[in-house]
Amino acid sequence: MVLVKGNTFIMGDVMEQQNDDALPLHEIELNDFYIGKFEVTYAQYDEFALQTQRPLPDDNGHGRENRAVARVTWDEALAYCNYFGFRLPTENEWEFAARDGGKNMLFAGTNNADSLKYYSISETSYSFFVGSKKPNALGIFDMSGNVSEWIGDYYQFYENPDGWHDLENSSVRIIRGGSFSGNSETIQKVFWRVGVLSDSRYYNIGFRCASAED
Repeated sequence: MVLVKGNTFIMGDVMEQQNDDALPLHEIELNDFYIGKFEVTYAQYDEFALQTQRPLPDDNGHGRENRAVARVTWDEALAYCNYFGFRLPTENEWEFAARDGGKNMLFAGTNNADSLKYYSISETSYSFFVGSKKPNALGIFDMSGNVSEWIGDYYQFYENPDGWHDLENSSVRIIRGGSFSGNSETIQKVFWRVGVLSDSRYYNIGFRCASAED
């Protein structure tokens, strides 16, 4: 886990101000928190699954070990984090950490899409070993690319004419960070938000854990 020192930052599409789902820009204040240095791997999740008598997520024959785990639901990801005393990151925490502590960034650790260069869907259809690319300035790996990541929050628009709704039991949750199957100039951007049904098992969605500072 990496300790991220809290601060106040402007959340949303600060670089382009074109993504309606990441507008309006709004100020967020965060306390210190911890977030996973890497995405959870097949090896780590398999140990948890065996200890809790859960089915192993499918790797489609591509191998497990330290590849980022995929094909786990939101509830399974949360259960894993809770089992080890953690939780899923909030959307605010995830974006703040991906943006090197709230800096104006397009991607995690860089503003240059060419420096990401994850394998395209035409070349591979599975996740790869965590930490294969350089970390961002906070020492956190793969926040743009590899697998998309489940967020603890339910999905809703930033700007809602009816105000914020209590949707804690909503079946639609958020994923962040894009994936190996995404276009690096779109969903791998650190402000890009996608709503996904919580019981989905996609080949390109995994997770990392977080916790509040003790």
